Amino acid sequence: MADSSDIASAEPHVQPLQVLADTNIVLDLFLKRDPWYTEAQPMWDERDAGHLFVYLAASVLTDIFYICRKQVGAEQARRIVDTCLHGFDIVPVDRSILETALALPGSDFEDNVLVVCAQVASLDLIITRNTADFRDSPIPAIAPTGLPSRLDT
Repeated sequence: MADSSDIASAEPHVQPLQVLADTNIVLDLFLKRDPWYTEAQPMWDERDAGHLFVYLAASVLTDIFYICRKQVGAEQARRIVDTCLHGFDIVPVDRSILETALALPGSDFEDNVLVVCAQVASLDLIITRNTADFRDSPIPAIAPTGLPSRLDT
């Protein structure tokens, strides 16, 4: 039987944050784009430490491959996509998500798809450099630099 000192010293279990990463953050990480790489790297470190579950919308993987292929070649682009598939959880994008995103206000369909994906997956945050593009999102959007204040580590 545990005594009161054991109970008092037990730390409460803290649930990791579940976040959706915008395409720009993933590109900053894998292409080491300055000055944003140093801002995005802590997200990956927190994921490695188990404090964060990072999700990607399935639709961003084609964009990531396309942009990376142009900058670092097809083989490296494939490795980056493979790392994404193994390092992040993937939120499927289907007709329902696309139709819901199309019906949302705002002119950026891609951002609307991310908002709907975050909603459907019941995620806590969207991580992006373009927070203004998500000002009407029911899921809060923050820059990677705002992430440490949201983590209970």
